[in-house]
Amino acid sequence: MKIITAITAIAIVGCGAAVAADPPAAPSATPVKHASLKVCNKQADAKKLTGPARAQFVKDCRGGKSS
Repeated sequence: MKIITAITAIAIVGCGAAVAADPPAAPSATPVKHASLKVCNKQADAKKLTGPARAQFVKDCRGGKSS
């Protein structure tokens, strides 16, 4: 019985040390996600844009450029 208790204790301590030794997660290297086409079109509607001005706005919006 003492052997089972000792093995269990070693396993618990070993798992705790392994969890504590993990480095913190690094920030993701993925680029910032820009607005979707749907969001950009809603913003263009709110600004009452049409024609080439609307197309340019949506393009800039999708590219993450502020206007």
